[in-house]
Amino acid sequence: MKHIALIGCAHIHTPNFVKKLASRTDVRVDMVWDHDAERAKKNAEQLPHSRVIAAMDEAFDDKSIDAVVICSETDRHSDLVVGAAEAKKYMFVEKPLGIGAKDAYRMASAIEKAGVMFQTGYFMRGSSIHQFLRKAIADGKFGKITRIRHTNCHQGSLKGWFDTEWRWMADIRQAGCGAFGDLGTHSLDILLWLMGEAASVTANVHVATSRYGNTDEYGEGLVEFKSGAVGSLAGGWVDIAHPVSVIVSGTEGHAYVANGQLFVQGERFGSDGKNPLTELPPALPHAFDLFLDAVTGAKCELVGAREAAYRSAVMEAMYDSARTKKWVSPK
Repeated sequence: MKHIALIGCAHIHTPNFVKKLASRTDVRVDMVWDHDAERAKKNAEQLPHSRVIAAMDEAFDDKSIDAVVICSETDRHSDLVVGAAEAKKYMFVEKPLGIGAKDAYRMASAIEKAGVMFQTGYFMRGSSIHQFLRKAIADGKFGKITRIRHTNCHQGSLKGWFDTEWRWMADIRQAGCGAFGDLGTHSLDILLWLMGEAASVTANVHVATSRYGNTDEYGEGLVEFKSGAVGSLAGGWVDIAHPVSVIVSGTEGHAYVANGQLFVQGERFGSDGKNPLTELPPALPHAFDLFLDAVTGAKCELVGAREAAYRSAVMEAMYDSARTKKWVSPK
């Protein structure tokens, strides 16, 4: 049995994580903390063995706590993550790791210095389609990749998803970004995971409904990869449909995802692209489940702290580009 503390309950994914924690028999949440005491109490009531603690240091100082789950507002990550690292606690931190490069790299350095297990919420890596594309790219089946696109959009603003207790996620001061950064960070993660580091980036972000003031509700970004390939990504809260989410174009192969189905074309794939692929690798568990599995002793591929920090740095560069109307090289 591994003992866990839930530190911060602000993120919109917290309810799902609490359900996962409550359903497992190999981990137990002993403590819950949030700067909002009522929010901490609400979540603790769903975890049968937990108690609300008045200060987060109680969890960091308690030697019986093996790991912490940090689901606070993004602008609170830095102090919580550094505190957990100094206490030598394993940690899951909701994405994005930091608001920008400076605080994200500070956290990554603290995590690496402590030598503790880390994971963040880039769950899209585990999908069967992304697993297939990663291997196909590594095997050279596309030839030289020239263009790649990934998008992640929903109706959050149109449906008022943040007119609730999740309002902070549409507040730039607390979240550090709007729709483009919130959803686009998943697309950015997949692009960097598939293609490697970016040489320079540019982006545009905009407001559509003004439901959340000046917080951006949609955006598009371009990435010039060090390989020479051009990548594009989109993130938005104002999309009533999102049928095509991935395109990979190379000198010897092509792939796209439409309505959740993968179509590939090219001799190395043995496919003409007319029908969706049905034989795909099995999906991996959700990123949060992988963390819990790893905490309890399983061998799992997790997202590195410096990987997570780099994504914060690239996204910051994209927002800088949107302001300056120039290409920016990530820090």
